[in-house]
Order: sequence, then structure tokens, then C-alpha cells
Amino acid sequence: MTSAVQRRFDDPLVDLAGAGLLVTGGTGSFGRAFVKRVLDRGRPRRLIVFSRDEQKQYDMERELAGHPNADAMRYFIGDVRDESRLELAMRGVDYVVHAAALKIVPTAEYNPFECVLTNIHGAENVVKAALRTGVRRVIALSTDKAANPVNLYGATKLASDKIFVAANNLSGDQDTRFAVVRYGNVIGSRGSVVPLFQDLVAKGATAIPITDERMTRFWITLDQGVNFVLSSLALMAGGEIFVPKIPSMRIVDLARHIAPALPHKPVGIRPGEKLHEVMITDDDSRATLELADRFVITPPAPRWSDAHLKARGAKPVAEAFRYSSDANPEWLDGVALAALLGANKS
Repeated sequence: MTSAVQRRFDDPLVDLAGAGLLVTGGTGSFGRAFVKRVLDRGRPRRLIVFSRDEQKQYDMERELAGHPNADAMRYFIGDVRDESRLELAMRGVDYVVHAAALKIVPTAEYNPFECVLTNIHGAENVVKAALRTGVRRVIALSTDKAANPVNLYGATKLASDKIFVAANNLSGDQDTRFAVVRYGNVIGSRGSVVPLFQDLVAKGATAIPITDERMTRFWITLDQGVNFVLSSLALMAGGEIFVPKIPSMRIVDLARHIAPALPHKPVGIRPGEKLHEVMITDDDSRATLELADRFVITPPAPRWSDAHLKARGAKPVAEAFRYSSDANPEWLDGVALAALLGANKS
């Protein structure tokens, strides 16, 4: 059986040859990896990076200038808060990947209005623009923090998830469908604890700050995350929340692997943090199907059919199933973490 570390989430992958794509938040960690993967796989007709930071777009354009498929790239300055700009950018687009978000938990707690405008109203704007321009498929990136949220970031992403699932009710006869992918911490991404610990070691820290020794988290690499989105685009019929089977690790074990010689300094849980993350609640389990490499929370829409999933062997999960980082059957040890860190650098 394939382990969580070995899973590639690449069966199937959506065929994007000749397609028009747009990635919101395209200059972020996920966006950059996604764009590179799409360009490497084939030749999209047009691949649009939609983001607010012109310097990052300029750097990305220079970085990709020598790629054989670089002529497909387009760079749009814009904010998901601006519905009209989104609509202009989505003209002629077949697929949208919505990765833009305000996601740092303490920042969201301190700036709630800004978080709501980007994460909730931004989701609404993406839906409206996609419907008006006739986009075929939209998939939104979510987070484990959206399940049973205790912080504002998680609450806004839960609202965003609900918006994208319900958006399928607005499509009517139009072939525009919306789905969500929900996964855990991305190794090496902006804001991840992994580069924080590595930076502390490089700067000669005498101790590693640990919020709570009991804390656990789900982990996924950027490459796995990109493949998971591409395969979910291929599988989606509209309204699903796709959840990958990925491993857990205790924060103290992570710190011991990255800095084995350094002691730990307890600093306490930050406002809005959980001890353990949940990706599927026991209430959601009643609508959840299981595939070999993922779970699928199915939508409540009465006309939705799960035939495309059952054709791939999907089965209902057990009664009162709960997918949480502390009760995960798959765990990272030091060797497996090193493999994931190595894969993230490749």
C-alpha cells in the first residue's frame, strides 16, 4: 500500500493542453509551483497570474522567461476584492484556481475586516466573475482550519467553502462548476513553521520555540498540493470538497528533526490556534466518500450524482468517522520528514 509520503495524487490529472487558466494569488508559494508544473506538463493556450504584488510578478516573469512555454504567460495586477477586474481577467478562461487569501492566523485576528473582505467577499467575486465569463471549472484552495474553526481565518475559509459549494446552484444550464480542495500545512510555504525553525538554526538560536508539546499538524509538500489540485480538477463534477490522505507529525518531533541539538522553549498557543487540526468532522462524515488517496465530502444538492466517484471505487466512510491530525493512522518520523523536505526542494 502506498504511504502518505509516497502519494503523488496524480491519477488522474486534468488535460490542460490548449486551455486558458487563471490562478488568483499566483505569485504565492502554491501559485508559483502550480504555474511551473502546468508549463512543464504541456502547452496551455494562456496561463494568467492574478495577484496584487507587481514586484513578485516581475520576478516571476524573469524567472520563467527562458521556459519553452513562457509565451503562454500573462500577468494581471488585481485584487480578488475587485469583481470587475476579475471579470476582465477571466475572459476566455476555462479553468480558475483560487489560491488568494489572507491566511496568517494572528494577522487575521488583528485585522478582521481585511480578512473578511479578501477571504469571503473575494470568494463571492470569483464566483460571480466565473459565472459571467463562462469559466468551465473553478477550484478553490481551503485549509484544515476551516473545519470546526476557532479562529477568524478558519471561519472565513469555511464561509468561502460554503460559497463555492453553493455556487453550483447558480450555474443552471451553464457548464460552470465549482469545487474545493482542503489540506493541511504545506512544507516550506510562506508562513510555515519549517522555514521558521530552519531560519532560527541558521541564525544561531539557542532554543526552539514550541507552542505546546501536544500539538500535531497535517503535512503536505507543494508538489503533492499541486498534483492534488490538478487531479481534483479532473475528478470534480461540482460541489465536492476534496481532502487528501496526508501524514501527521507532532511539532516537537518536527523541531527535534530540524534542530536535534537545541532545547525547546514553551511559548504557549497563539490566539486562534488549535492543539490538533481537523479536516473532516464527524458531522461531515455522513456525506463523505473514501478513495485510495483522498476523501470527498459530497455536496447536499439533490441532483448531484456520485457515480463518477463510485466508478473509481469510492466507498462511504465509517459512521462517526473523524479525520484529525491527532488520530491520523499515518505519521511522519524523522526519515519520512527528511524525504518530504527533500522532495520539497526538488
